[in-house]
Amino acid sequence: MRTLDIAATVAFACFGIGCAKRPPPPPPPAPPKVTVAHPEEREIVDFAYASGWLAAPETVEVRSRVRGHIDKVNFVDGDIVKKGDLLFTLDERPFRAELDRAAEEVHIYEAQLVAAHKDFARQTELLQKGGASRSQVEKLEADVGALGAQIESAKREAERRRLELEYARITAPIGGRTSRALLTEGNLVNAGGTDPILTTIVAVDPIYIYFFVDEKNLQVYRATRLKSDPQSPRKAVREFKIPLSFGLEGEDGYPHEGTIDFSENRVDPETGTIQVRAAAPNPDGRLTPGYRVRARAPVTPPYKALLIPDTAILSDQDRKYVLVLGDGNVVLRRDIALGRLLDDGVRVVLPRDGQHADISPSDRLVVLGLQRARVNYPVEPLDRDGKPVTR
Repeated sequence: MRTLDIAATVAFACFGIGCAKRPPPPPPPAPPKVTVAHPEEREIVDFAYASGWLAAPETVEVRSRVRGHIDKVNFVDGDIVKKGDLLFTLDERPFRAELDRAAEEVHIYEAQLVAAHKDFARQTELLQKGGASRSQVEKLEADVGALGAQIESAKREAERRRLELEYARITAPIGGRTSRALLTEGNLVNAGGTDPILTTIVAVDPIYIYFFVDEKNLQVYRATRLKSDPQSPRKAVREFKIPLSFGLEGEDGYPHEGTIDFSENRVDPETGTIQVRAAAPNPDGRLTPGYRVRARAPVTPPYKALLIPDTAILSDQDRKYVLVLGDGNVVLRRDIALGRLLDDGVRVVLPRDGQHADISPSDRLVVLGLQRARVNYPVEPLDRDGKPVTR
């Protein structure tokens, strides 16, 4: 009986356990939240980027054309001057004295010529009456001609002296910024190219930008230009009015604008580059010759491109791909071909088949929460403000 009682007790206990209500299974986890955005379609331009430098269009070494002592320096070191502004004044007294002496010689010769004319006229009249010889008349005629030549020579000498007096006032041959005065009041200056420089002037408005373009970008630009203008190879580069933007070291972006006006006539075979020049306005003289700059110039006309945030791009060995949402907010993988990165952090998506990109502006692209998204699994899409996205 004891054995039967134990068996009945065990059976009753097992029956009771089996009939007890089991707890419900836990609900499935909610889809992870991700931020999505549509690819952007924008009109862009492809640029060639280069490092360059600023240069003055003109540089002049100011020297004296005459010998003399400096009487006054009429500018402050580093001034911006206009063409014709007075820079140095030499002591003018010796030049005025020489000019006065030359003018007096002209008057002397003119007085002598008047007398010679009268004597020639008188002797010519006497010759007709037999009171003078022909040789005397001919000599007087020659004297008249010689005096006339002496007058012309004296006048040219007076003009030269007048120029020397003018050159005693040394003016700016061009407009621009001066260096310091290398000779000051009281110093003797000589005329000639080997004598000391008084100062130098560099033109600053406009300012030139020199840089090098590689032959690949040059070929792209010329091929693009040839499509729209078959005569472009025969034209000078200045005729195309190609814009250039540039920035100084320490500046953000490319805040300054210029226009390309010259390129060299050949590509350097050693470097595969060609030197190009642009001109930019510089009315306040803030851009100084010698500055290093970052420059960019367009190599294509504007065209429409599909852009995505660079942070949304994932890598699988040598492949690049993005995550997009399909039906039911299921995550899908799309392999893409990438172009250049723009300044605002978005990257160009290129057509892999030469015609169409693998994504479109209507796609919902996962841009944040990529680590939570799994291919072929659903997610909960949110916009950049954290609001749910339906489509």
